Amino acid sequence: MAYVGHIMNHKPETLAPSLDQIEAIARDAIARLPEMFRVHLSDIVLRVEEFAEDDVLAEMGIEDPFALSGLYMGRPLGEKSVFESGAMPDMIFLYRRPLLDEWAETGESLERLVTHVLIHEVGHHFGFSDADMHRLEQED
Repeated sequence: MAYVGHIMNHKPETLAPSLDQIEAIARDAIARLPEMFRVHLSDIVLRVEEFAEDDVLAEMGIEDPFALSGLYMGRPLGEKSVFESGAMPDMIFLYRRPLLDEWAETGESLERLVTHVLIHEVGHHFGFSDADMHRLEQED
């Protein structure tokens, strides 16, 4: 957390981590991944936003914007073709406000939570479904 300093009452205040701070946590998590995975992530765009766009939530059938903390948009590696051109880059979105809410509710470290959501979205890039990743998490 960022330390703001002493305010008029001389009590230290803290602010919730910013978009940039959450992005830095996510980039550190990517840097810690084994090289064999990182090499396939170099072209992915990482974006941290407050919430998912309304149209994204509607398309996914999600009414509560706090219910979505991360999203992979793109084509999994196994479905890509060298003959495709002009496609938008693959993107991983992390949503700050839902992440902060989950952080406050669970007491889990923010680094661990951001890393967990990021790895989940990276899994989609590699072609894993939510069910696949849930099974893998249960094996841990």
